[in-house]
Amino acid sequence: MHGGQCTLVGAGPGDPELLTLKALKAIQAATVLLVDDLVSDEITAFASPTARIVHVGKRGGCKSTPQAFIEKLMIMAAREGENVVRLKGGDPFIFGRGGEEVEHLQAAGIQVSVINGITSGLAAVTSLNVPLTHREYAHGVVFVTGHAKPNDEGTDWQALAATAFSAKLTLVIYMGVSGARRIQDELLTGLPASTPVAVVQNVSLATQRHVVTTLGALFDTIVREQLGSPSIMVVGDVVRGIQVAVDGARAQAA
Repeated sequence: MHGGQCTLVGAGPGDPELLTLKALKAIQAATVLLVDDLVSDEITAFASPTARIVHVGKRGGCKSTPQAFIEKLMIMAAREGENVVRLKGGDPFIFGRGGEEVEHLQAAGIQVSVINGITSGLAAVTSLNVPLTHREYAHGVVFVTGHAKPNDEGTDWQALAATAFSAKLTLVIYMGVSGARRIQDELLTGLPASTPVAVVQNVSLATQRHVVTTLGALFDTIVREQLGSPSIMVVGDVVRGIQVAVDGARAQAA
């Protein structure tokens, strides 16, 4: 083992108040921080004034720092005796490439640990007072990416739709806005067009906004409302709770 160490820290969806205490302590103790693009300045402000902060932006559809280069930076800094924090949006082990990084660090003999963060797929629905599971509407939840790596066919949306319908599952789709047309068309092979969908952009931030629509109108709604990345799409009957709440508020106002 080397004198340095590396901690993969989940920074949560963006709101600094959603950091765990353990994550906050790790950020404050770091001598080097490698920070993802979606981590806010309010979170990096918790770092020590003497810490070296390196931005290694990674965002779907944009130019990104190569993953191999990020792993090389982590290993080099740890071998120099630094206390390295790899600061990631959401949770390191949910579409955060944390598994790949742990494997490379361990293979290099680097001491590594992981601190969980609130994933944006959970924070998105929570901000709308909607659950991911419900005894009446959803018996389970599937977190799935809408962005496949090059030369990978990605998710079998038709098979997933059939399973979600028969098993009453909520689908939480990350990085799916750019592929919304295909996702919609293939999910419609197994789910009704009336299936409710929520799209939440900039989860937990002051700029957060959302729309509630149906699967049949998903793509047109995204285009009309000019929704972009980063956004979460939530597909399933649990989303009906948002519309019920809106209708109830309107009735009270009347």
